[in-house]
Amino acid sequence: MVRAALEATAAKIKPKEAHPYRKGDSVVYPTHGVGRVERVGFEEIAGHRLNLIHISFECNQMTLRVPVAQAGTAGLRKLASQETLTAVLATLKGRPRTNRLMWAKRSQEYLAKINTGDPRALAEVVRDLQAAGDGSGSSFSQRNLFELALERLAGEFAAVKRIARPDAIELLNRTLAEARSNGASAQQQAAAAD
Repeated sequence: MVRAALEATAAKIKPKEAHPYRKGDSVVYPTHGVGRVERVGFEEIAGHRLNLIHISFECNQMTLRVPVAQAGTAGLRKLASQETLTAVLATLKGRPRTNRLMWAKRSQEYLAKINTGDPRALAEVVRDLQAAGDGSGSSFSQRNLFELALERLAGEFAAVKRIARPDAIELLNRTLAEARSNGASAQQQAAAAD
């Protein structure tokens, strides 16, 4: 089975195939977050010559090798644009969506969204799983999913805006807090009007 996969990958490689990834580029791999391309080049593996992208992930000290021919189907992508990050902040400022499904089903849906690596999907998870301002109302598994989505989103914000990850987390938390306070003041105004 491994041999068949290697042959299929090797058959798709063309020596002069152009790819958008270069050494030093920051990229996003859906299930691991933001990494840096260490090198791109051919390697001999099990008797097959493969063109591989070596990606290192500083936050978990891991290196990943992805065949150039499979990079797109694996979900490897460049960092998000400024416009996408603006849309992400708008999503975070939105109202959290409640879902009446059982938690087991919702947690699977949230994890699937997190593993897409899409910043908009990550923002939806962060927005929907945020705890109340006083920290009440969230379970252990809910906090874990929230923190995972927040870390992945902050990693991309930090790389795009060229700031430290803790500063990116603070920016996202501040955006969530502003949205909560704006929502609370709107509810108070509506109650006062009645």
